[in-house]
Amino acid sequence: MPRSAIAPERFRRFVAIDWSGAKGKRHRGIAVAECVAGDDAPTLIAPPGGIWSRTEVLRWLLARASEPLLIGFDFSFSAPFVTRGAHLPGETDTRDARALWRYVDQHSDDEDLGAARFIEARRGRHFYLGAADGAKRDFLHSRICESLDGQSTKPSTVYDAIGAAQVAKASFAGMRLLHHLAPRIAIWPFDPVPPHGAAVVEIYTAIAARGAGLRKGVSKLRTAAALDEALVATGSKLHAPLSRYDDHSTDAILAAAWLRRAAARADLWQPTRMTPKIAQTEGWTFGVS
Repeated sequence: MPRSAIAPERFRRFVAIDWSGAKGKRHRGIAVAECVAGDDAPTLIAPPGGIWSRTEVLRWLLARASEPLLIGFDFSFSAPFVTRGAHLPGETDTRDARALWRYVDQHSDDEDLGAARFIEARRGRHFYLGAADGAKRDFLHSRICESLDGQSTKPSTVYDAIGAAQVAKASFAGMRLLHHLAPRIAIWPFDPVPPHGAAVVEIYTAIAARGAGLRKGVSKLRTAAALDEALVATGSKLHAPLSRYDDHSTDAILAAAWLRRAAARADLWQPTRMTPKIAQTEGWTFGVS
């Protein structure tokens, strides 16, 4: 796809979703923020029943599949493949990310598209959940886009499932969601961006924070003033006051504003180091050029 294929006016609305892989039916860790083209500040989308479920996020997106909507999810869309030739070595023969999504969905029985038990059943074999599983360094495998020199953030591997920084549970729960989204909504870079309708990309909120000028290690925004300063740095107007300034809400709001600005950058849609094999097996984080 040529660099000029993504016209600046292609998307008219931008959504960022701070995701959760927690057990249960509803998750306070999920926040959905939306903004329109222009410079109005993003706003939070009120969840049905007061707290989002993953299934409700899926339904909300499917209902908007035909709209010019760019959606950013804060989880890893696939497991490493290129360096080891398998997503879950010794277990899966999946040759692309779509097959991995299907496999995870078929082998997960957690409620609300969760994958915690999928991970727990494979601890020590594929996933690190504590010292009993062996040396943590043996599980620290990364995708190509996560291991490039000079990147502004270094995400955790999807095989590390312990600690506050772990992304394993959110990512594998997210793969189940992608499996159900895929028939209706384009998911980049596994799909080309279509001329019409919605599209989904993988984002990291830390990249949005760096893009707003926040230094590494100070990427969380817990006051109205801090959020406004970051929004202004992305070309956004000031936000409407929130009832509470939790990390999930402010991450989603800033990421939506960043996504609106980043969507016009041709280099982010055509990363120079993303090969067709990488694109289909591991995917790529939008924002890593």
